[in-house]
Amino acid sequence: MHKKQLFETYIMQNIDSAYRFAYTYAKNREDAEDIVNESVLKAIKSINYLQKSEHIKPWFYRIIVNTAFTYLKRRSKITYLDYEKSFAETDGTEDDYSELTLNSMIEKLEPKYKSIIVLRFLEDMSLKEIGQILDINENTVKTRLYRALKLLKIDMEGEVHEKI
Repeated sequence: MHKKQLFETYIMQNIDSAYRFAYTYAKNREDAEDIVNESVLKAIKSINYLQKSEHIKPWFYRIIVNTAFTYLKRRSKITYLDYEKSFAETDGTEDDYSELTLNSMIEKLEPKYKSIIVLRFLEDMSLKEIGQILDINENTVKTRLYRALKLLKIDMEGEVHEKI
């Protein structure tokens, strides 16, 4: 199968996973869609750089990571002001944290930890694939995974103790 056809087949079967992964960076639907669309275009343009067809997933996810960082850096230069939130008066109630989920705990992690957790547990990738995607050593992946899990455990234990 030609590389371009291989990629088209891959993307048709895995577009939802790519979107979920982009969403972990973007944190909103529109930006995640933009990141995936831009990543697909970049992948099609550079499909000849894919050396082995079995590496298509880590190759494409690496493109998503790079595109997400570039996209978010571009977006961070634009400042939006939410008029209603900026000038709204507080009603004196405290925040309700009863709806905290694992996803919200993952969102609080630094990007270097969050990416590894998402790729390992949500995308079911091997440590070697994660290293390829993030362009880091496999031992670094293991260290960051261990650290991320430790941070999540501390966060979860803290939530349990606060509710008791």
